[in-house]
Amino acid sequence: MRVSTAIPTALPHGRTARRLEWAHLPPHVRALVERQCGSPVVEAVSQTAGFTPGFASLLLCEDGTRHFVKAASARAQRMFAESYRTEARRLRTLPPGTPAPRLRWVHDADDWVVLGIEAVAARPPHRPWQPDDLAAASATVTAMADLLTPAPVGLTSAVEEFAPWLEGWRGIEHPQAAEFRDLAGRYAHVVAGDTLVHTDIRDDNLLFLGDGTVLLCDWNWPVAGAAWLDSLLLLLGPRGDGLDVEAHIRNHPLLSAVDPEEIDIVLALVLGYFVASAAQPVPSFSPYLREAQAWQRDVLHDWLTERRDRT
Repeated sequence: MRVSTAIPTALPHGRTARRLEWAHLPPHVRALVERQCGSPVVEAVSQTAGFTPGFASLLLCEDGTRHFVKAASARAQRMFAESYRTEARRLRTLPPGTPAPRLRWVHDADDWVVLGIEAVAARPPHRPWQPDDLAAASATVTAMADLLTPAPVGLTSAVEEFAPWLEGWRGIEHPQAAEFRDLAGRYAHVVAGDTLVHTDIRDDNLLFLGDGTVLLCDWNWPVAGAAWLDSLLLLLGPRGDGLDVEAHIRNHPLLSAVDPEEIDIVLALVLGYFVASAAQPVPSFSPYLREAQAWQRDVLHDWLTERRDRT
């Protein structure tokens, strides 16, 4: 696979989150976690990838067992506690065989939402992205699309969920703003479908196991949409790191059958989301969030411009 032009970034991959540490959890929360784990915690390794401040640590217990636990205060971190509630609900609806760590238990009381999730020995994809990692992740996402069709009942549709993204193009001064805005405005029939779409496939949400298996975590934002959407969204990071994702698309079992104009429509829609998001103030709880969104904006802009120049 040949390389494309990479988009430089100074993001400290794997070290973008400022999270609660084990020692900072209230004593009663630490006690309930140890009861659920069945043994005292002797080591807690915070997972510093991502952009949220909730507790997320790999715990080693006295009996040698390992557990992955997330926690957020429903009072002090309301938005993130609700996100964990949503994740727990979604994890419960995933069918057997879904490439995701299993939900073990949930505590939602005493102003705290705590999730116990299967601990797996895994690594993130190499950054910059490498062809072998992309091939493994892509194979997983492709198989997942078949497994997750039809989507579980009760999911928001991609058409409804993505509608606010159109706002990203309002008032933007850019030579191609009108073209991209018009492209994005045609999104509804393109993204509609009956497949559960993860929508948040990034390097920090992918787990590569030693046997070549790839799992997806952070199931907070799934929607019902077109079966190929996750396969396309997966390519954003690799494209930014210089991989030739156009060759990947031509040989992909799902993406190769999609009208190139429809791919451009989705890229324009997602670009609008990142245009708007990157322009927001930097939140105190996530110092790298806007920088990451600005990088994804620039990657999408470069990619979409290149594709439109070929037509």
